[in-house]
Order: sequence, then C-alpha cells, then structure tokens
Amino acid sequence: MPKLPSRSSLGMPAFTLLTVAVAVLAAFTLSACSPAESQSAAGKAGAPQAAKVGVVTLQPQRVELSAELAGRTVAFQNAEVRPQVTGIVKTRTFTEGSDVKAGQLLYQIDPASYQTALDSARASLAKAEANATTAKLKAARYDELAGIDAVAKQLRDDTQAALKQAQADVAAATAAVRAAQIDLDRTRVSAPIAGRIGRSAVTPGALVTANQAGAMATLQQLDPIYVDVTQTSAELLRLQRDLAEGRLQRDAAGQARVKLVLEDGTTYAQEGKLQFSELQVDPASGSVTLRAQFPNPKRQLLPGMYVRAQVQSGVQGQAILAPQAAVQRDPKGNATAMVIGKDGKAEARQLQTGAVINGQWLVTSGLNAGDQLIVDGLQRLRPGAPVVAAQPTATAAIAASATAAR
Repeated sequence: MPKLPSRSSLGMPAFTLLTVAVAVLAAFTLSACSPAESQSAAGKAGAPQAAKVGVVTLQPQRVELSAELAGRTVAFQNAEVRPQVTGIVKTRTFTEGSDVKAGQLLYQIDPASYQTALDSARASLAKAEANATTAKLKAARYDELAGIDAVAKQLRDDTQAALKQAQADVAAATAAVRAAQIDLDRTRVSAPIAGRIGRSAVTPGALVTANQAGAMATLQQLDPIYVDVTQTSAELLRLQRDLAEGRLQRDAAGQARVKLVLEDGTTYAQEGKLQFSELQVDPASGSVTLRAQFPNPKRQLLPGMYVRAQVQSGVQGQAILAPQAAVQRDPKGNATAMVIGKDGKAEARQLQTGAVINGQWLVTSGLNAGDQLIVDGLQRLRPGAPVVAAQPTATAAIAASATAAR
C-alpha cells in the first residue's frame, strides 16, 4: 500500500487539497457554458416581477350634488294667546299639549260686566232712534208749512238741523253697541290658528288684563314645519356660477330637494323643498339663511331641534367618482391616485377633488372615463413599476361599488 504524503512534506493539510480540486472543477464547468446562456440566466434573476393590483374602470355617472348644512327647526306658524279684555278667567277648555282647531274656545273670561255694557249701549241706541223719529216728523211738518209761508224759514232750518243731530246720535249709539258686542265676544278667548298648544300660564280665577305682556298660552302649527340653515356666501356664488355655466342642472321641477339628518344620526323619512334664501348676507358671519319646508304629519320634528340638512345643489350628468381608499395625499397635502398607464406601468395622477358622495370622492380633474384606477395593492407600489390588472379584493370591491349599490 502506497504511503500518503504527510503534512510536513506538502506544507498543507489533505482536506485543503480537496477544496482546491472542487473549485478548479467548477471553473471548468462554467467556462463550458455559452456566453448567451450565462447572460440569460443573469437577466432572469435581476428582472422585476409585475405586481398584481386590483383595479376598477372609471365610468361617468349621474350624481346629485348636495351640501350638508347645520340648522334649526322653526314652527310654520306661531301665535301667542293674549287677552284683549280685562277680567277673571272662569274656565280653561283645552288640554295642555293637545292639538286645537282654529276658532276653538280656549279660555272664558267672566262676561257679566261686558254683557251689562252691551245692554246699556242697546238702550242708548233705542233712545237715539226714538228721538230721531220725532225729529224727522217735526222736520217734515215744518217743511210743508214753510212752503206756504206759514212759519218762518228759520224754524224750518232749525228742525232740519235737529233731525241731522238725531241721526248722528243714532249712528254713535249703533257704534257703541258694536264696541260693547266686540268686548263681550272677546271674553271668549279662541285659538287664532290650528296647531298644538303648550302649557297654560293662567288658571281659572286668575286676573288677566287687556294686551298684557305675558301670554296666556302659545300655539304652534307644526305640520308643515320650517328648517332654517345657513350657507356661506362664497358657496352660494360658486353654486350660481356652476348653474349658469351648465356644469350643474336643476331637476325637472326646478326646485332643490332637502333631506334631514336628526340629532341621533337617523335620516328623517320625509323629504322637504327649499323655499327661499335671504336677500342679504349677514355681515358678522358672511352667511345666507336658507329656509326649507318639511311635512311633519307625526309631529316628530319639534321647534328648536338641531338638524343637519342635505340641500341638493344640482345634478352632474358626467361625474367621475373615485373610492376614498384609492386616493392618497402627498407630503404637500395634494390628492393623488395611481392608474395603469398605456405601457402597463403604474402612473401617478394629481387630482382635484370636490365633495364626498356615498363614500367616494367627486373628482373634478386628474381622472378620465376609461382610466383603470388602482384600488388594491397600493402599499408598496411605486410610479413606473410594471403592474398586472386583477380583480380587487372584497373590501376594495365593496368600496368601489358603493355608489352603484345605493
């Protein structure tokens, strides 16, 4: 058996020689490969892979634009019931918080003294009418006698003057009767309008005076009901400009519809209509008051409630909507979005956005119909990166189709 070289004869250990042999063999193997195959393998190793991203194809939509404004409810009619004569309240004929009809009796004031005054006025009228009858007959006789020169013309003139005075007394007594009758009727305090009456400030036995400062009760008509909201003058000018230039259109009726969101976040079932806007701007706040009218058959809305009114400002027939998840902000705060360009690469777009409609941004510039908007897979995506369009995830798909679903 031959003797292996020792470490001292070769100057290196045996395992080192084995390593060197393996390296030389690998070098010969690589040199045997063709240059083209080597470059192809290196190219495949360094080529970027196209990322799959969820996209939606943008289509123009018809949307109703609205502005959400804060406001308060106001009674359609409001009447404070006050006495017009002085006296003691005998009875109260209504239940507090109930609905009453126009002309319904609310209070009865003691009518005794006013009935006596009416009777006295009627007696004075009867006396005046009797005196007028005597004066008329006397004037007729003297007129005949003066015609044949049987009496002096001065006496005829005196009787004619007495007749006119008697007729004036009759007119005055008639007016006194009417005034006494009005005072007597006013002892019956009736509802001036139909509506819901609040609590009573007086009870039977209380003394009330004519035209007193305090109201006996307050009556409010609640169906329909008003909602007063405020809008900035700048927004009003923008709305008028968009309507004039054709970017917005009114509905067929030409009236703006209004929806209400109540204090608890629920939406009021009835829809209202905008009635008018103030003719002047409040110099302190720079705002204009808008008034809308709502039906209120169930009396769900009460005066003074805080509400948020969604006032329809117009209709845009070719609107572009982008899901909020697809719109991001750059360091300067500008809205941006990513689309698939014609070369199959991600392309960044800077957007101008308007209102949020059903969870989506209204895009006024930066996106066009037919663009493939990337809504899913934006976390590590950079502009210029190759991408492959795919169906968005369930969450992104729901966000992208929010408007269509509603």
